Amino acid sequence: MMATNDDGARVSHDGVVAAAARIAGVATRTPLLPLTGHPGVWLKAESLQLGGAFKFRGAYNRLARIAVADRPRGVVAFSSGNHAQGIARAAALLGMPATIVMPHDAPAVKRDATLALGAAIVGYDRATESRERIAAALAAERGAVLVPSFDDPDVVEGQGTVGLEAAFQATARGLPPFERAVVCCGGGGLSAGIALALPGAQILVVEPEGWDDMGRSLAAGTILPVQPDPPATACDALQTPRVAPLTFDVLAAAGAAGIAVSEAEIRAAMRHAYRLGLVVEPGGAVALAAVLAGKVPTDGRQTLVTLSGGNVDPVDYAAVLAERV
Repeated sequence: MMATNDDGARVSHDGVVAAAARIAGVATRTPLLPLTGHPGVWLKAESLQLGGAFKFRGAYNRLARIAVADRPRGVVAFSSGNHAQGIARAAALLGMPATIVMPHDAPAVKRDATLALGAAIVGYDRATESRERIAAALAAERGAVLVPSFDDPDVVEGQGTVGLEAAFQATARGLPPFERAVVCCGGGGLSAGIALALPGAQILVVEPEGWDDMGRSLAAGTILPVQPDPPATACDALQTPRVAPLTFDVLAAAGAAGIAVSEAEIRAAMRHAYRLGLVVEPGGAVALAAVLAGKVPTDGRQTLVTLSGGNVDPVDYAAVLAERV
């Protein structure tokens, strides 16, 4: 499978393979764990990745491809936290300054971790300001490289290493190839990357209700933005108002479909993950929520499920665990 973005840049399975070689020895090889009671379902615990989310993979792959002579001017990114941490960590490893445009309401645990990694933060109001415009202006002013969270070929291919790594781990266990991947989805970088990595698998993207613009777009055959006045969601990492042609085109070509899950289903998944010994944030739990809620076929097919992040506010997390249902 191959797709292009508006600038003609290509993404492909070969690009994912190259990204895997680039991040080898730098990114963490996260565990592939069976989901008890669900034959053939395997959890890819990217909540245990460096920075607590899969985002480090794409961030490092993108920054490592910046010419050494250009690195002193740094990078600019926009993120509510997980991409921010991925960029900040990759920049620190490569000796580059990084500035992150982050919403004022981003979880403190994500903001503090980004600052601790040495990045600067520029705040904005999620409801009234455009993070893309702010970041583009900063990058232009400084001559820095702008690194979007999903609308970038190197980022998408870096995220795809999640699927490639899981496939290698499955083979090492003597398992059949994955026939399905259930993937947490905001802008679609992870799900598009996994579609490239696992070209023979059915791709199901999972989003919170009211923020399921990728699922609706795939069903309509054209990109649709989040509808006006979307409901509140705990999934700060998945609040993407509009997906990009790059990720949409890859997923559409793969025949991907969408699933929406409720806030209650997401909290139930977080509690289930906790009982497995895993801390998973709301946005990182949506794929598991879809499986546990019976929204994914239980047909025994080899199924990969992403746990995409574990950066959750301790107070909010305690409330979820204490909830009685």
